[in-house]
Amino acid sequence: MRMKEENKNKFNKQSFWELVRFALIAVAIVIPIRIFIAQPFIVSGSSMDPTFEDGQYLIIDEISYRLNAPQRDDVIVFRYPYDQTKFYIKRIIGLPNETVDVNGSEITITNKEHPTGFKLDQSYIKNTSKDTEHFELKDGEYFVMGDNRSASSDSRYWGAVPKQLLIGKVFLRLLPINKIDILPGSFKQVE
Repeated sequence: MRMKEENKNKFNKQSFWELVRFALIAVAIVIPIRIFIAQPFIVSGSSMDPTFEDGQYLIIDEISYRLNAPQRDDVIVFRYPYDQTKFYIKRIIGLPNETVDVNGSEITITNKEHPTGFKLDQSYIKNTSKDTEHFELKDGEYFVMGDNRSASSDSRYWGAVPKQLLIGKVFLRLLPINKIDILPGSFKQVE
């Protein structure tokens, strides 16, 4: 009887240490991924309707912008410039050293490659605005706008977003299940 109890205690100790070992390995894998590679984000509000709806669960790719520069039309998550505890989701419209002219629903970009400017194709926009604005971006600055233009607080109101505030690009939509998508909101401009 005593032998059975000793074996049981030995088995319990082994099981406990196996569980601890498994937990440590899981933490060693999950934490670096969560900190350096990808993180979850839940959409709050309607500024990106119809592309993203309130409550949708997204995974943000944090590593791409360490290797490559952000591109026009990328949907990104970033820290709000005037309260860096808040996170926003918007679409990149203007890149560093460009001029962005907003005239209602029409946006014209001027840069070195297009000194006379070109108009953005915004076929994904359903709700436009009546704003008229002119912005000159400096090195390392991005002009961002929500897809729901009339209900979005964005660069038209608080200015450009510095690169250091960019968290990452939207990589995956997980919820709702019927809208699971890789690179949701992707759109390529033809310049």
